[in-house]
Amino acid sequence: MASAILDGINTRYEVVGEGPPLLMYAPGGFDATIEKWSTQGVYAKVKPVEHLSKHYSCILFDRRECGQSGGRVERVTYAHYVAHGLALLDHLRIDRAHLMGGCMGCSPVAAFGVMHPERVKSMILYWPVGGAKYRLSSHMRFAEHLAYVQREGLAAVARLAREGGKPFGTDPRGGPWASVLQTDAAFADAYAKLDVETYKLIVAGWVRTMFDRDTAPGAEAEDMLRCDIPALVVPGNDASHATSAARYFHECLPKSEYWDVPVAAQTEEAVAPRLLEFLKKAG
Repeated sequence: MASAILDGINTRYEVVGEGPPLLMYAPGGFDATIEKWSTQGVYAKVKPVEHLSKHYSCILFDRRECGQSGGRVERVTYAHYVAHGLALLDHLRIDRAHLMGGCMGCSPVAAFGVMHPERVKSMILYWPVGGAKYRLSSHMRFAEHLAYVQREGLAAVARLAREGGKPFGTDPRGGPWASVLQTDAAFADAYAKLDVETYKLIVAGWVRTMFDRDTAPGAEAEDMLRCDIPALVVPGNDASHATSAARYFHECLPKSEYWDVPVAAQTEEAVAPRLLEFLKKAG
């Protein structure tokens, strides 16, 4: 593992394998860490890094506010996640790369493609988050955190996060900076002293901006419709990864391929060849 200051944020990253660069935005929601590519759900089953790293330099990182990476108290948008990944490419002196996102990682990949198309060779969107149920659950998670802030205060949030050791997705009370509170004592001290009313506005703005639709978030349809980057969309089918979200990306990205395969058929033996086939064709 290595670390670097990227976009002003201490970032844990790792490069696995050799070959053309493949920047990978991890699954895991608000616990998007390197390990999720091999331990979480469908990714533990299909083992994408194990197979892709035989042909590509897989660039893995803990997304900002996740795992061992740091963060800042600000109204975070998908553009911030794009800036974080772009800074990692710059740090590694990589001009263009393939991009892959899993779960919530699909949204910054789509945003990356429309914001910096000159840096992106192709995009793999594996199990994009989205759908009405996902929007509702996301808003409820932030609401639970804000209710705890209102009732107990920020010092109590910092204490809860540090003592409980749970990420935001597991215990919403700890909020979206829970992981940073656990790993950075100086950040936790400063966080506890923030003005509560200002903080509440920042968090309310974050959730309203990031989870603003009943389909896949991340990039506007009008921008994606003008995007000519090759993309492969692989659908999920549950409350957080609605199939309709994957269909939406396919509809909006003119050069996308939709792999119309049910979740049960997404086996290690089937997925690895399909991903490699797409990447090879995309160049």
